[in-house]
Amino acid sequence: GVHSSSTVMAEPRIRQIKIKTGIVKRYFMEVLQESRMMVPDCRRRLSVAHADLLQLLESEADLVESEEYKEARKVLDSVKLEG
Repeated sequence: GVHSSSTVMAEPRIRQIKIKTGIVKRYFMEVLQESRMMVPDCRRRLSVAHADLLQLLESEADLVESEEYKEARKVLDSVKLEG
């Protein structure tokens, strides 16, 4: 008797947990899907910008001693493009 009544009491609360878990999971899936769609685009733009800066540095090699040139090289070196 006692057990069944506590189960009945818990039922609506358990349902609330399930509902809210479902909501969070759904948002999580949406966020993950959007991220997956965004990442390749960002990577593509990054590699274009990377190549662009690299090309500029090659053509402006006489500025190698300037702070800006050194900073640019440091940034390029820190961005390792995989794949």
